[in-house]
Amino acid sequence: MDIRHTFGNNLKHYRMQANMSQAALAVKMGVDRAHVSAMERGQQNVTIVTLWHVAQALEVRPDLLLKEDKQDTI
Repeated sequence: MDIRHTFGNNLKHYRMQANMSQAALAVKMGVDRAHVSAMERGQQNVTIVTLWHVAQALEVRPDLLLKEDKQDTI
């Protein structure tokens, strides 16, 4: 699976686990909601800095956002 989709799936999972909307996450990160949506859909190449900001906003370790689930592999 494309790492952007892996990241996006994990982002959505941890965002929902935090009971946070895309808009709330965007505010916490200082970005637009559409940016969060694009990341979740795997349409955004994120920088290491963005990865860090997402992890901080969701209060998860950055490596968890890149972890590939066995179900996601093709």
